[in-house]
Formats: sequence, C-alpha cells, structure tokens
Amino acid sequence: MSTKSNEADDVPLLNSSDFYQQSWTETVDTLQGNFPDGLDSQQAAARLEKFGYNEVNSKKTPKWQIFLRQFNNVIVYILLVAVALTLLMRHYSDAIVIGLVVIINALIGYMQEVNASNALDKIKSMLSVEATVIRDGERFDIPSRELVPGDLVYLEAGDNVPADLRIIDSDNLRIQESSLTGEADSVLKDNMLLVGQIPLAERSNMAYASTAVTNGSATGIVVATGVHTQIGQISQSVADVSAQKTPLIRELDSLGRGISWLIIVIAVVMFGLGWFLQIYSLPTLVMAIIAMIVGSMPEGLPAATSIILATGVKKLTKKHAIVKTLPAAETLGAVDIIASDKTGTLTKNEMTVQDIVIGQHHYHVTGTGYAPDGDILLDDVIVDAAKDPALEMFLTMGHQANDTFLTNEDGTWEINGEPTDAAFLSAYYKAFGLKKPKLIELDRIPFDSDYRYMARLVQTQKQSRFVAIKGAPDKLFNLAKNDPNFDLNYWATLASSFAKSGKRVIAVGYIDVAPDVTEVTHELLKKLGITFLGLAAIIDPPRPEVIKAIADMRSAGIRVKMITGDSPDTAKAIGQQLGLADNIQAITGSEIEQLSDDELTKAVPQYDVFARTTPKDKLRIITAYQANGLVTAMTGDGVNDAPALKKADIGIAMGIKGTDVAKDSADMVLANDDFSTIKVAIAQGRRLYDNIRKTILYLLPTSFAEGLIVVFSILLQQPMPLTATQLLWINMVSALTLQLAFIFEPMEPGLMSQPPRKTSAKLMSRYDVFQMVYVSVIIAAVALGIFEYLDEITGFAVASTTAVNVIIFGKIFYLFNIRTAAPALSASFWTNPMAFVAIGAMIILQLLFTYVPFMQGVFTTAGLSWTDWLVVLATGFIVLLVTELDKYRRLAKQKRRTA
Repeated sequence: MSTKSNEADDVPLLNSSDFYQQSWTETVDTLQGNFPDGLDSQQAAARLEKFGYNEVNSKKTPKWQIFLRQFNNVIVYILLVAVALTLLMRHYSDAIVIGLVVIINALIGYMQEVNASNALDKIKSMLSVEATVIRDGERFDIPSRELVPGDLVYLEAGDNVPADLRIIDSDNLRIQESSLTGEADSVLKDNMLLVGQIPLAERSNMAYASTAVTNGSATGIVVATGVHTQIGQISQSVADVSAQKTPLIRELDSLGRGISWLIIVIAVVMFGLGWFLQIYSLPTLVMAIIAMIVGSMPEGLPAATSIILATGVKKLTKKHAIVKTLPAAETLGAVDIIASDKTGTLTKNEMTVQDIVIGQHHYHVTGTGYAPDGDILLDDVIVDAAKDPALEMFLTMGHQANDTFLTNEDGTWEINGEPTDAAFLSAYYKAFGLKKPKLIELDRIPFDSDYRYMARLVQTQKQSRFVAIKGAPDKLFNLAKNDPNFDLNYWATLASSFAKSGKRVIAVGYIDVAPDVTEVTHELLKKLGITFLGLAAIIDPPRPEVIKAIADMRSAGIRVKMITGDSPDTAKAIGQQLGLADNIQAITGSEIEQLSDDELTKAVPQYDVFARTTPKDKLRIITAYQANGLVTAMTGDGVNDAPALKKADIGIAMGIKGTDVAKDSADMVLANDDFSTIKVAIAQGRRLYDNIRKTILYLLPTSFAEGLIVVFSILLQQPMPLTATQLLWINMVSALTLQLAFIFEPMEPGLMSQPPRKTSAKLMSRYDVFQMVYVSVIIAAVALGIFEYLDEITGFAVASTTAVNVIIFGKIFYLFNIRTAAPALSASFWTNPMAFVAIGAMIILQLLFTYVPFMQGVFTTAGLSWTDWLVVLATGFIVLLVTELDKYRRLAKQKRRTA
C-alpha cells in the first residue's frame, strides 16, 4: 500500500485495494480515522481538498472532431485534391459532384458515431447521491461526493454503497455485487480479517461503490473515493482502452492506400509523358490527368460500403441487435472467439431448483428461471405433489423458510429478496399453482453467515405449530443428528456430489413444536433437533436457446469462452451443459495473475472457462486472444465487463438486464438479451463482408477501365475519347444504381459452415487482382477501339456516346458474373430481384443521357442507331462470356481439388 503523503496531511494517498488484508483497527489507524466518533469537520475539509470529490469525471469528444475524423482516409484526401484542382481549372460542376460524394460519405459515418454515448457519463450516475456519515460523533446525511478517506459511513438495507469501505461492524449485512463480480446472489459481509490474495468476489469484509445493500446494516470506513474506487478504476480502464480498428477498416485502409499510390504514380508518369510528348496543351493535359484520377479512383467505395453496412445495421435492429457503429456490423462476420460473461448472458441469472432428493427418491424439476412453468418428475413421470406427502412437506417447508417475494410484473417474474429463496418459491408454485399455504408466521430467525440457515415458526389453521428450516447442508446435518432415520454419510456424499457438479445445495427440515411455543431460537433448534426432509440442488440455468446457438457457432468455427466471477466448479459445470467444448479446461483469476502477458497469450487458447475473474483479468484475457491474431467479441452486462467490452474487436452488451455502463462501452446491444441473436448477427456480418468484397471486385475493374482509356489515349498519342464530365457521369449513375444491387444480395449458400476468415487474409486474392486486370483491359480496349472506329465515320459525339455506353453495359454484364459465386446462368440468377431493378434504372438513365437534348448539351452526347446499340450489347456480352468461362474453369479446378 502506498504511504506517500503531502505536507498538508499525512494520510496515505490511497492507490490500492489491500485493506481486506488488514484488521479493521489497523485500517482505522492507517487512515488516521477516529472510531466511533468519526472525523472532525476540519479533517474532512482538509482531506476533501487533498483527495478531491468522490466522483468520476468524464471527457467528451467534441462533435466537430467526430465529423472531421470521417475525412481521415487516403481516398478522401486525393478526392479533395481533385476538388481543389478542378476548382482552379474552373470546372465547377466536376468539383461539386466529387465534393458531394465526399461529404455524403462523411455525414453517414458521423451520424452513426454520434449515436454512441460515452460510458464514463453513466459511471458517474452510478455513484450514490447521498451517504450517511458519522462525523464529530454525530450521524447525518451528506452528498456522497463530499466523502473522504477515513470517513465513517453507516449502511442499511436499500442504500447504495457510496465509496469503497472496509467493514468495521455489521448486522446480517448482505450486498448485491453482481454488477462488479457477476455473482447472482447477494454476498454476506462481516469485519473479519482475510489472509492472502483474495478475489474481489470473495472479499467479505469490503463494500464497494455502486453496489447495493439488500439486507442488514453496517458501519464501514472509507478506504477509497472517486477514481481510486473499484468502479473508478474500471472507469479509468474504459478511458485508457483505445478503440480498435475493425478488420474491414484495416483492410479497406490498406487497399485504399495501395490503390491511391498506384493511381498517383501512374498519374505523375502520364503527366510527365504527356508534357514531354506535348500531346495536349497544358490545361487539356491537366484535365485529362484529373479525369484519369477521378475515373480510376473508387470514390464510390466508401459510400457504397457505408450504405451496405447501414442497411445491414437496419436489418440487425429488426432482429433485436442494435449496432452503434457501421463497421461493427461487418466485424461480427470475422469473429473467431466470443468471450462471454456467464451470469445473465449464458445463464438466466435466475436461480432454479433442478433436483430434489427425499430419502431414496430423486426428483427432477423442469423449467428454468423464476417463472413457475414446469413439472416435477420422478423416474421421468410427472408427479402430483398433492398426492406425494413427502414431496408436499418438502416444498411447503422450503416455501415457509423464506423471506423473499416472487411477483409477476407485466409478464416478467421478478423477485424482492434472495435468488435462492425465489427458486424455492418457484418450485412450490410449479407443484401447487400460485396459491399460498394458509399458515400464519409467528416468529423467525433470519439468515446469517454465523449459522447459515433461516427458520420460521408457523401456526396452522388447526392451531398446531411447527418450525420450517432451510440452509447450508452441514449446519442442518448437525441439527438432524437426533433423527433416527438420518443417514449422515448418505446425505453428505450426495451433497458433495451436487456441489462438485457446480450446483448450490440447500437442505430442508422441520420441527413440530408445542402450541405454547411463541419464539424460535437457536437453543430450541439444538434442543429439539430437526426432522431432516432432504436436499435441493439449485443452479443458475443456461438459457435454452444458448445451447443450440453455441453448437451452431462451433460448426461455424467460432469458439465460445466463458468468463465469470463464479467458482471454477460451477462455471465448468455450466460450460459442460452449454457444450462449450468436448473437454472443458478452466483457469482462475488468481492463476491468471501469476502469468505474464506473454505467458497468458500462449495459454489462453487451451482454456474454455475463466473463473473468479476481475475486470482487469477480463481485459487481459481479451488482449491475449487478440495477440494470437484472433478477432474477439466480448459479451457482458455488468460494470465489471465495461473495459473488456471496449477493448474487444466488438463488444456486445445485454439490453434488458445490462447496466448502462456496459451498453455504452459496447459496439452492439442485444435488445432481447438473447445470446442466440449473436448467431443471427454473425451470419449477417458474414453476408455484409461478402457483399462488400463483391462490391470492391465489381467497382475496381470498371473504375480502372475508365482510367486505362485515358492512359491508352496518352500512350497512343490520340485525342481523349471521353470528357471529364462523361467519366463523372459513369461513376455517379453506376454508384446510384448498379452498386446498390449488392445491398440486397442474399447470403451465399454454406457461408455459415465456413470457418471465420483470417485477419491476415487480404481483401483481394491474387486471382481477384488477375481478374480485375483483365476485365479492366477488356472494357477499356473495346471502348477505345470502337471509339477509334466510329470517330472517323460518325464523328466525335456519336463515337464518344457509344464508348460511354460500352463501359456502362460492360458494367451491367459484369454485374451478373460478380454478384454470385455460382454460374450466372443458374438458380442464383433470380435470387436478387433488386439487381434487375438497378439495371433497369441504369438503362433508363443511359437513354436520357443519350437522347435528351439538354443532356446532349451538357455531356457532348448524340443519339445512337440500332446498329450502334447492337455493338454496345455485343461488347457487354464479351465481358460476361470471358468472365463466366474463367469462373467455370475455377469451379472445375476446385471440384477436382476436393474430389
């Protein structure tokens, strides 16, 4: 622990969380506190000045910065230079068209990114508003932001813990810490000293900021405030985690840089060659080079990518997967690892009785969660509990030894109390319906960690009385020793077996008492002894839909890993039920702490379950998977998941039970809390990537063809066949029509049976580059050849118009080839009706371009004859014929390879 101090106050600067290893008296001394009177006003004021307010400050990114970073793209830089040059050349219409493309793309990205809120804002709101403090010997409420280290704080049921506290004294204190630890049940707290390195979830003498008191009361001393609290450290971790570029963005950046530099080099060479050969005048040469750059540059790629992703995001929203950033939608398709929180994500976070053992009878309880939907089976036969006296007695005593309420709120079953107790209520309702036994409570012993059971004195309608008792097996075993029918070895072995399978074991019993007994005491229980009824095995059950989803993901090459605050045995048992792996391997947070980053990177692939983990452990686990080159998704719902959610390639939060901090740190929110929705999202992500890749493979050859026409013209020292405005028209109308066809392209068959794509894989294979080259050359050579032929016969306007249409129809015919991996003339031909709509729109625009007088004046075009159109169609068919023959060749080669 740091003991650094300043001149104003020699209280240690609190930077650690090891106070659980000190006795409470040592902690008071260390912090120079004062028990039981608390700090005086002067001490509190001095410490407030030194440590600052008990709050977490957040830093917001200005919206103008968010907008400007949308332009941080090599393609955008070059297009902006082209805008500047065209303005200098006073070609204003050209500049406007190029500029609009850039701005629209930036606006799409900006609007999506602004929707994501800052997680740190929500963390601030989680801190308690007021705290009950003891100062100057008096107890009163103050704003929790004014708490300082050394303050004494009083807690009672219903309070939110306002800062990190070391417990001084407690009375049946229970705190719900699931947002920090992932544990479903509230945790019993005391003031006992703990020895050694203890996981946060097991620090029974500490209370942490943002957690909630569910039972009892306590006094604690503040050991950390603001950013030094556990939640404050999480907020700092969230702030320190840098956003990761998605695989698609990295691939597009690499592709964009490569294409841009290639075009720049060619442009410089062509300009130098044209200037040296003096083919054109300088203004004409400059415009020719600009036309080549604009024609070759895939300026429609960012916009097309954004539109495809935006439509994918919209589809995912309808499937209850809310994606906050466009690239995140595609990242799902590349996921190798899904590291998932257990409680509330893979499981229902609703404890459920699964097994009841009474004597030699082992009953199974169906149904999951608190909803009383299910049956009780014995030897696979449904049991009528009203006709089974032993079962009826067991369930009744479990119902009575209870201080929890289970209610139906708008179709959702909610509890007020302890999840374990709610499990007994649900089991009772499954057997007898929603009726309650007509019994009157006279007295009770509430659950406490000292004796670990609860007992309730009850009177029947016939005025007889009994005590219902429920609690830890070992405690009830001791109380049942006088029962002649009690077999300690049998029940102890059974309890141990259930515990090893990851289930929570609760014992149930009762005592018949005299009608004049009005109070239940520990002494009475020990004196009379209990009649032991049996054991219940309880578990937070896996979500039924999750099991199938995990099986489907495994078949798609995606591995699901469980990260939880639960014990290794419980986590491993749940993992086996979920089917995470054939042979599940587990590791604990304390074991992870002993590994260096390099050792953890080497170790993580072999583990399926990570138990007793802290937020820091989760962050290291995610980082280790990423260091192995694996695209990693993280799912979670608690504050403790926030840093890992932000660090992951894609963070996925639960929308219903998830905390605001988790949802704002994530890239995607599951509105229905259904883990299986991730499978749907992954399929959509793979489809999006496949369609974006098809868009690129379609866009680049046709764009390069336009640039090649300019290059060929310069090399052949011939007049330019196309004007700059004609090249812009080609890019604009195809972007508005043909490219959008890929938005609606359905998923290729078998895409989900393939393993995730490798992060090292290139967006374009060698074959893709080869196809891009030969398609570009075919379209450019045919267009240029026809222009040269017609220019001498019909003049420039007709020849140039024909060349434009040759390029356009080359694009149309090439679309049929590239939009599906199957042969164009197959069943896949009809799978995308919107492709035909796009083609029809393109043809209409070309007719307007060719025959409308206004368009002829703007673009220097002329009407074509039927023979000219036949030539255009024939040249387009050549593109389809060549590419389809090449596709048949590749498919035949693949078939031979797999035969």
